[in-house]
Amino acid sequence: MTSETPVTRRVLVAKPRGYCAGVDRAVQTVEKALELYGAPIYVRKQIVHNTHVVKTLEERGAIFVDETEEVPEGAIVVFSAHGVAPVVHEEAGRRSLKTIDATCPLVTKVHNEAKRFAAADYDILLIGHEGHEEVEGTAGEAPAHIQLVDGLDGVGSVKVRDPERVVWLSQTTLSVDETTETVTRLRERFPNLIDPPSDDICYATQNRQVAVKEIAQEAQLVIVVGSTNSSNSKRLVEVAKDAGADASYLVDNASFIQDEWLEGVTTVGVTSGASVPEELVEGVLARLAEHGFADVQEVESVPESVRFALPHELRRSLRTNTH
Repeated sequence: MTSETPVTRRVLVAKPRGYCAGVDRAVQTVEKALELYGAPIYVRKQIVHNTHVVKTLEERGAIFVDETEEVPEGAIVVFSAHGVAPVVHEEAGRRSLKTIDATCPLVTKVHNEAKRFAAADYDILLIGHEGHEEVEGTAGEAPAHIQLVDGLDGVGSVKVRDPERVVWLSQTTLSVDETTETVTRLRERFPNLIDPPSDDICYATQNRQVAVKEIAQEAQLVIVVGSTNSSNSKRLVEVAKDAGADASYLVDNASFIQDEWLEGVTTVGVTSGASVPEELVEGVLARLAEHGFADVQEVESVPESVRFALPHELRRSLRTNTH
């Protein structure tokens, strides 16, 4: 009588994963503002798209609002990592709000590109998701020149004044492959379409997609930790499936994992979106360990070392406080 060899259940954890430099900077901005000025600190929109992060900051005294008109006159307001349109800055000025701009520098780069091409009277095709805060902020820089192209379905309806003066820009958190395909379709219509001076999809979004592709080739199931309103997290689910995983799910935390997902699975891939703190990934690994997935291997695809300085408004206050 032969005994069956026990099945080895393993977890492949993608690296890089989780916080990008822009998110780390934005979360630190709210934390430092609370330390410097005390509660409450108002934040327009979610500082980053993660429910756990927002709840944690609320517990410390941050108040999240949808619009600046909800902030009491003269109070401090932080603008989220996704950026805001110029009209938001103007409204904050009218209400005498003290603003701290936590817009990710890579989003600011896209805003600056939009202003420059609009000033040169180009038609700007902004590839992105309708209603996303980042898209609204970028489009607000030059609404008369910018039209949204929401993926492949939006290509056919694009109308431009001069096919020789058209440029594309993009939301920073898109699928690299899908955006490339959209640009290819746009170029079929407008052969002289100009590319942005440098890649608009941020380094962290690209790196996390590269990493999830690598683990998805070996994993039957890929679990992406992230909130449902996080664009880059949702893209990771899609990229994992396209790269070979049988199934991929987005979970806010370990409690969202369903036991039936793990039936018959020997290799699980785990990653997290760019606005997800590492403690949520650790919770998922603990949950998987309870189901026998004790062999955890980290798979590093791309080394990351990017850091961003805090917003200048905070740096000024920090310098004043230390002298």
